[in-house]
Amino acid sequence: MEFLDAIIQGIIQGLTEFLPVSSSGHLALYQHYFGKSENSTGLFFSAILHLGTLLATFLAFRKEIFALIKEFGVMIADLFKGKLFKTKMNPERRMIVMILTSCLVLVPCIPVKDLIEKVSETYMIVLGCLFIYTSVILYLSDRCIKGNKTEKDITFKNALTVGVFQAIALFPGVSRSGSTISSGLFCGFSREMAVRYSFILGIPTILAGCLLEVKDALSASEPMGNIGVYAVGFIVSAFVGICAIKMVNWIVKSDKFTIFSIYTLILGIGIIGYEIFQKVA
Repeated sequence: MEFLDAIIQGIIQGLTEFLPVSSSGHLALYQHYFGKSENSTGLFFSAILHLGTLLATFLAFRKEIFALIKEFGVMIADLFKGKLFKTKMNPERRMIVMILTSCLVLVPCIPVKDLIEKVSETYMIVLGCLFIYTSVILYLSDRCIKGNKTEKDITFKNALTVGVFQAIALFPGVSRSGSTISSGLFCGFSREMAVRYSFILGIPTILAGCLLEVKDALSASEPMGNIGVYAVGFIVSAFVGICAIKMVNWIVKSDKFTIFSIYTLILGIGIIGYEIFQKVA
């Protein structure tokens, strides 16, 4: 793998992990149409790119994440003291519980994750349809009634709803950030809360994805690549990821999600049209 390829994939990962356009879908397109197979890109390298976006999330939401880590420590202490279920939940504790609830929805989907990705990446028409699905939910979320829920107002029903939308986003072409932000808006979250919940929720999801990729790489006895290339990919994905987070924050507050709805609609229709043309030509 060359440095230019690492930079391109770092930019794709950093931008599309947070912009509501599907990182897995764009990487699948890049690999399919530019002849970059999973073997040539490497599972270890993919994990490094995800770690870069994970760092971007930590840097962008460091105050909120530090508060959650501190509260999680208090929860552990309360557990050993037998006071865990007797203590009233403050906003940070409620946020932790709801994020865990949203993540639990993904557990039954883990055994079929590889099959889901294989189907979507093999059949480009399916990928095109999934981009159109992303377009629809982004369009609807931009036009739903504005809510004002913050951490203290999130319910288990809200957390489960966001979790279901996140599970659907296992399909390449379905944006995880777009799905979770949109579902948060459907649940009545404030614009800022929907973005914050989505990106913090992405931390355990991205971390789990990294671990699975490393596990698969070790199982396949994949050799380690060029450390310099890995470093470039990591830095680029982290830097671009921070910029993308700031951009999404501004776009959601400005009610301009329709921009991405139009983009994913055009992309989905374009993929379907191209694939049909290839089959009949």
